[in-house]
Amino acid sequence: YPSEFLMQKITEDNQMPVHLHVSVSLQYVAGLKGNALVEFFHGNIAEVENEELRHLMWSSVLFYKTPSVEVMACVLLSTKAVYFLLDDSFIHADECQSDFWNKEDSDCENSSFHLSCCFVLKLNDLQSVNVGLFDQYFRITGHSADHIVTCLTRDSYNTHTFIQQLMAVLSLLARTPSPEPADKDFYSEFGSKNTGKMENYELIHSSRVKFIYPNEEEIGDLAFLMAEKMDGLTNLQSLNILLYVLAFQVNHVEGSAQNASSLQPKTLILTSSDLFLFDEDYISYPLPEFAKEPPKRDKYQLADGRRIRDLDRVLMGYQTYPQALTFVFDDVQNQDLMQNLTLDHFGE
Repeated sequence: YPSEFLMQKITEDNQMPVHLHVSVSLQYVAGLKGNALVEFFHGNIAEVENEELRHLMWSSVLFYKTPSVEVMACVLLSTKAVYFLLDDSFIHADECQSDFWNKEDSDCENSSFHLSCCFVLKLNDLQSVNVGLFDQYFRITGHSADHIVTCLTRDSYNTHTFIQQLMAVLSLLARTPSPEPADKDFYSEFGSKNTGKMENYELIHSSRVKFIYPNEEEIGDLAFLMAEKMDGLTNLQSLNILLYVLAFQVNHVEGSAQNASSLQPKTLILTSSDLFLFDEDYISYPLPEFAKEPPKRDKYQLADGRRIRDLDRVLMGYQTYPQALTFVFDDVQNQDLMQNLTLDHFGE
């Protein structure tokens, strides 16, 4: 340890997303390669000496206690814990949560010393991992509200790779095996005898950590919600969800130094007839076991919705990933224009 392959893999994965702002301290981490990266991990992050770094990933993260603050993090998976190396500006983003971080004021504001905070989730404290729709994100749940983190990878490949690495590391944990169920087979364990339907796609790892995947009902609930937003104009059976992707809506900020743009996280859903933008709660659902009351907001809140037939053109940027798309719609105030013309001009 570390093997040549691991060094190369971690160096390749240490690619910071160019479209998201990160602090100087995280830029420093993103500049490290190979052995320097492993040495940095052991010198500054690792909690025990015989810990091995197994995987590195850059991702936006959300914490259960601060559900509205999305922050960039370098996620490091070792044989002992998951480390989230965070931008220190996150501490000041939500003043009411300062007790959550127990940050001491430091006098390094004006020096060349840049601070990062590191959130640690020990593998022994891990209880479940919820994978989001179409592997766009995943939520790691520990034993309390302080130990729930969602990684918004916005990339099914990154999600899949991290889950595979996490399962491999969990296999190394020495945990007492749970007792075998008495005379229970697969169907009685997971299936409902009345309907024969799968209740949940749940995999219980040998380390007793649950890996929970979305079932078909989640897509059904989403289709029902969109049919509701369309005022029942569509038949639920004919409403097909063609695409679900976590994206950003670009808002240009006028009057700033470089006419900068701010990125608003949105869930984009394309159906056979409409294009929707939702504000989605990625951290509160499904409700953790210790939750006393439902979250303050719904899982999906409609931000915008347009009919595909009103789409005039799509403009594509020439930059590499992430690609910018501009959807230009006909600016028609009244959607059912023809129907109203008929009423006005050809009798009551």
